[in-house]
Amino acid sequence: MRVLIMATPVPSHFTPIVPLAWALRTAGHEVLVVGQPDIVAPALAAGLPAFAIGDLYDAVEALTAKLPPGKRPNQAGRAQVSDQSPFTLAMPWLMHARYLMKEYLEFAADWRPDLVVSDPMEFSALLVGGVLGVPVVHHRWDIDPFADEALAMARNLLGARFARHGLTGELPGPSLVLDSCPPSVRGADTAGATPVRYVPYNGAGTLPQWLAEPAHGRRVALTLGGLTASLNGVPLFRAVVDALEGIEDVETVVTLPAAHHGELGPVGPATRVVEPVPLNLFLDTCELVVHHGGTGTALTVCAFGLPQLVLPQIGNESLWAARLRERGAALELTDPAAQDDPAAIRRAVRALLEDPAHRAGAREVAEEMAALPTPAALVPELEALAAGSGAR
Repeated sequence: MRVLIMATPVPSHFTPIVPLAWALRTAGHEVLVVGQPDIVAPALAAGLPAFAIGDLYDAVEALTAKLPPGKRPNQAGRAQVSDQSPFTLAMPWLMHARYLMKEYLEFAADWRPDLVVSDPMEFSALLVGGVLGVPVVHHRWDIDPFADEALAMARNLLGARFARHGLTGELPGPSLVLDSCPPSVRGADTAGATPVRYVPYNGAGTLPQWLAEPAHGRRVALTLGGLTASLNGVPLFRAVVDALEGIEDVETVVTLPAAHHGELGPVGPATRVVEPVPLNLFLDTCELVVHHGGTGTALTVCAFGLPQLVLPQIGNESLWAARLRERGAALELTDPAAQDDPAAIRRAVRALLEDPAHRAGAREVAEEMAALPTPAALVPELEALAAGSGAR
């Protein structure tokens, strides 16, 4: 069968789908990623064929618009961390869908997929499925507690536009929803979703040579995603480094783009600053991870069974922080002032390292994830779904 993969133009919204795309390809199916250049590049890096539609979106540019100098989005009151609602989470992507839905539909009509797999916020995928009569599978990249509300918003706000592009009736919902969030972390929002094991994929990279050197103490990783440093976030890195250098017997590995190393300033002998590297290549040498709460980072850390200190910055990251804390696998510092306080960070890190309950909770989540069906195990269900639609 032919499988078309679509995603909103943010790499972290696309990469959770990559292991499923690999599973489909190794099962003998034709897979093509279509999207803006923002996801075409990571698709090619993952060894997947792709087709570009539209211009570069550039999430950094979108987030830095009107951002005050020296302020992170959560410091400027422009992050969504305190306003988790379908409006704030879905509205940007509903508005974005207006501009490229025609191009997506025209391409898909020519390519003729049997199945569409998409990120739930790429509403053009549901239009493609509805007009062409092929099933759409949503692969969640987030906890996504407002799926039904977001679909209703799409029908209300974009219904007339969908009709102009040939959709008869209301916008259909997905035929299947895949969810890689551990059920005990997601909580009550599991109804109607098929669980799938999260397979860590944080991009391509080489095994760091420094892993051959013995760790000098308990290794703690500091990783704040691909956006934080560019969003006036280097002082946050500095605060965490200062906090960790105040704890004896801790070695810190900081993943930070090379362009920001100078801004970070000098570090002590127990701190190693490296360019970003796929987390799955070295987390098995760590005891704790400090991060921003991005989905890929949070789930990768969960898969390795490590306690987490979450410093949410934008979007739905505070929801991840809260759910991981409630599950007993993490602590969180959501207030920007607390995030910039080395003493507050140091207290949280010490609690995570010294209280065995956090490590036990993290291990339980890892075991729960390992028991979920792999992407490869779900391929027969996707094949049956496409066959039952009568497409092609």
